[in-house]
Amino acid sequence: MTDATHEFGPYAVTLLQDGVFEPPSDMLVHGGGEEKLAQAKAAIGPTLHLEVNCFLVRGPNGVTLIDSGIGAAWGPSFGHARAALAAAGVEPAQVDRVLVTHLHGDHVMGLLDGESAYFPRAEIFVPAEDLAYFTDEAERAAQPEDRRAAFDTAKTLQSVYAGRMHTLTPGPVPGMEGVELIALPGHTPGHSGYLFHGPQTLLMWADTVHVRAPQLADPELGLSFDVDRAQGRQTRRDTLARAAREGWIVAGSHVAGFGKIEEDGEAFRFVA
Repeated sequence: MTDATHEFGPYAVTLLQDGVFEPPSDMLVHGGGEEKLAQAKAAIGPTLHLEVNCFLVRGPNGVTLIDSGIGAAWGPSFGHARAALAAAGVEPAQVDRVLVTHLHGDHVMGLLDGESAYFPRAEIFVPAEDLAYFTDEAERAAQPEDRRAAFDTAKTLQSVYAGRMHTLTPGPVPGMEGVELIALPGHTPGHSGYLFHGPQTLLMWADTVHVRAPQLADPELGLSFDVDRAQGRQTRRDTLARAAREGWIVAGSHVAGFGKIEEDGEAFRFVA
């Protein structure tokens, strides 16, 4: 499924919905303690509704993806971004580069076709701090078994895309004039967003926000997926405040559509 295409400078950006992830609300955490967490869970209900999105970017330097979706890794309820790409007239061999926000599976498993590369000529760009973390064997060993998948995925990607996998640090993205990687740490150590500068500026904030209305109303609300929960909360609050102050258009990996952020006292709201 695709959302409308929006233009930012020389780039046309299209949201591709890969599927919908519905984990239990037990995944929620709160910096204000158990009472605040219980209130949030009661308001949201037993299940979270998280879109899984990636983005198609077309411009003077060819075809770029921001993240790749899940591909075939999580079954037939996911992987719809591939059909959306085909519907947009883009074949895998036409993708020039993929800008990765972080190395969780719902953002990078779509890069794989079994044990092979799904995009046969794309260059893959990964935040350096995330790649360092998810290829650290000591860090992997320190995680419970159910938190090791991203470490295994990072190792596989290094093998499958050998010679085509590059690291990025905050600042301009090579080959993408007017596009900047910005660090948004907490969800993972190298979790990053991409800022498209232009008459209208877009921030693709990745997983800074997972459940839009509740987290904008209360930025202390987070998810247990965050590696550093306190840092994730601070990043969320700082990013929302900056987006509101700068008048940026925002989009994310787990929220619908494009819009702007407005401050509402200590909270924020999304305006489509």
